[in-house]
Amino acid sequence: QVQLVESGGGLVQPGGSLRLSCAASGSIFSGNVMGWYRQAPGKQRELVATMTTASSTHYADSVKGRFTISRDNAKNTVHMQMNSLKAEDTAVYYCYIWSGNDYWGRGTQVTVSS
Repeated sequence: QVQLVESGGGLVQPGGSLRLSCAASGSIFSGNVMGWYRQAPGKQRELVATMTTASSTHYADSVKGRFTISRDNAKNTVHMQMNSLKAEDTAVYYCYIWSGNDYWGRGTQVTVSS
């Protein structure tokens, strides 16, 4: 089992920035994938960004150039710097890890509004 705890969500104006963080604990494989998904009201959960332990990254087209994912393998943490936020980025953001199975955090709300 793996536990994930997110932090860093909140309310920000369009064009602003937020940084999300997530800490994983439990049975974590040395080779794993960590990242972020999001779910907006009335929509399906979608991938935002992922990063392997070898630092290979994948971003959704909608966030490329605005969001940056990073991780600390020694601490089993993943972060996402979100810049130039738009109203359409409003969603609950879920931390994710693949470590033999898929695991999800409880989510943190990000609201972009003036």
